Amino acid sequence: MTEILFTNARLADGSLSDIGVAAGRIVSIAPAGAASDAARRTDIAGALLVPAFVEGHIHLDTSFYGDKWIAHKPCTNGFDVHERVAFQAENMAQAAPMAERARNQLELCVANGSLQMRSHVMVDGSVGLKSLETILKIREEYRDIIDIQLVAFPQSGILKSPGTPELLDEAVAMGADLVGGLDPASFDRDVQGHLDVVFGVANKHGVGVDIHLHDFGTLGAFTVEEICARTVALGMQGKVAISHAYGLGNLDLDAARRIGAKIAAAGVSIMTNAPGDHAFPPVALLRGEGVNVFAGSDNIRDSWWPYGDGDMLGRAMMIGYRSGFYTDEELSAAFDVVTAAGAKALGLEGYGIAVGAKADFVTLAAAHVPEAVVAVPKGRRVFRAGQLVAENGAMAR
Repeated sequence: MTEILFTNARLADGSLSDIGVAAGRIVSIAPAGAASDAARRTDIAGALLVPAFVEGHIHLDTSFYGDKWIAHKPCTNGFDVHERVAFQAENMAQAAPMAERARNQLELCVANGSLQMRSHVMVDGSVGLKSLETILKIREEYRDIIDIQLVAFPQSGILKSPGTPELLDEAVAMGADLVGGLDPASFDRDVQGHLDVVFGVANKHGVGVDIHLHDFGTLGAFTVEEICARTVALGMQGKVAISHAYGLGNLDLDAARRIGAKIAAAGVSIMTNAPGDHAFPPVALLRGEGVNVFAGSDNIRDSWWPYGDGDMLGRAMMIGYRSGFYTDEELSAAFDVVTAAGAKALGLEGYGIAVGAKADFVTLAAAHVPEAVVAVPKGRRVFRAGQLVAENGAMAR
C-alpha cells in the first residue's frame, strides 16, 4: 500500500505526476490525478521535483561555519598548499569544538537539499585519529537524515608525516569508507611512494580512493595518468576519484582530450568545485570523452577561503557560469554534475526519481531544470525517505 502520495509534482520532463512512496522508497509514478489508496497526501503544487543533491566533496572537520569569523590569511607567495595547511592548524586551535562546527555545516547542506555527502577528514601524524573519531559520531547522529561517506585524508602528507600509513590503515578499520591522498609529487615529492600507500591500504580493505590533486600543468597531468594506471592495474575502475585536478584546466585542447580518454578508460571520476581563482577541469570536454565529472562545495568558510554556502544547486550554477554553459542542454549537464554524476562517483544505490529509488528528493520553484540552475530558487522542501527534513532553508524540527 502507498503510504504517502506526493501529488502534482513537476518532473524533469515537464509532466505533472503523482509519486507514491512506501517504506522510504518510490513505489509508483503516475499522471497527476490518478486514483490512489494512500494513507496521506502531500501536495507539491506544481513545483519541480528533483533527486536530492550529492555533496561530493566537503570537509566537515575544518569548517568554521556557525563559529566566530576568522579572517582569511593570504599565502606569502601565491597559492601554497604547505602554507595553507599551516594556517589551518593555527586556526583550528582557536575554533569552536569540532562536533559543533560539523553539525552546523551538515545542517546547512541538508537545508539546501543535499542528502548524500562525501567528507574528507584529516587522518595523519598531526592529528592522529581524533578528528575521524569525532566525525564518525556525527555521522551516526545524523544517519537517518543524510548518508555520509568519509575519506581518511592525509592533509599533512603521507611520507612527510611519520606514522600516517599506519593511521590510514587503522582509519579504514574504524569506519572510513575511502583512502585519500594529497599532491603526491609536490607535497610528498614521491609519486610512486605516495600512491603505494594510498592504493595499498585501499586494496587491502577493498575500499575506494579519492585523492586531492592541486598541481597545475604537466605535473598535475602526469600524476593523473599515474593514478589512472594504478586504478587499472588493481581493477579498481569505478572506485577512484581525483578531486580538483587543476592541471586538467590548463592543458591545450589536444592534450586535454587525450588525457580525458585515458581517465574515462580507467573509470576514474573527476571532482570540481570550479574555484574562482584557479584553472579547473574542462567539464564539457571531459564529459564528451566519457569522463564522470561530479562536484562538491569543498571548503566552506575555513582556512582555505571564506566562501561557501553548502548549496549544490548554486554550485551547478557556478560550474555552468564558469564553463560558459548557456543552452538548455549545457545547463542540464551542470545539474547532472551535482546529482546523477555525483551519485555515480559515490556508488550510490537507489538514487533518482524512479520506481524503486529512495524517496530522497527536493522541490524547487522552477518550471524545469535549466531554469533551476540559473535562478537557484531558495524556497525548497527537502524530503528524506518521503519525510520532510528541511523547508525554506531551515531544518524541520
